[in-house]
Amino acid sequence: MKKKRDGLDRTDDLVISQLVENSRASYTELARRLNMSESAIRRRVSNLISDKRIIRFTVEVDDQHLSSAITWVSVNPSVPTSQVSEKMKNVKGVEKVYETAGQFDIAAIVKGASIVEVNRTVEGIRRIEGVISTSTTIIMRTVR
Repeated sequence: MKKKRDGLDRTDDLVISQLVENSRASYTELARRLNMSESAIRRRVSNLISDKRIIRFTVEVDDQHLSSAITWVSVNPSVPTSQVSEKMKNVKGVEKVYETAGQFDIAAIVKGASIVEVNRTVEGIRRIEGVISTSTTIIMRTVR
């Protein structure tokens, strides 16, 4: 099978896309969907894990009842952005942290039981050394 430039072939891409859709799918189910043997699926998943193409399997919960926001962060140029982003990921309520290019240096997805909790999280981000400003946008609805 022809390998792509990043080391994955079309079948690896298909296995990954199936697992992204449903990480609870059994090897048997994946084999049936992809018209492969269970042992071939098992071997591919094992290789993808070994090669760190698959880092972890997660659970996605229905969090529509939570308040969510995107918080954009500007970092003081004298402080490494990576230092700030590492500290941000430990602030309660921060779900994901992205280092970005453009007007802001970092974007964070923030979630809480209420807007008050989201605000507490943003306040925690603002207290991190090196953060010079934030801009927060409340997420009204997620469309997938």
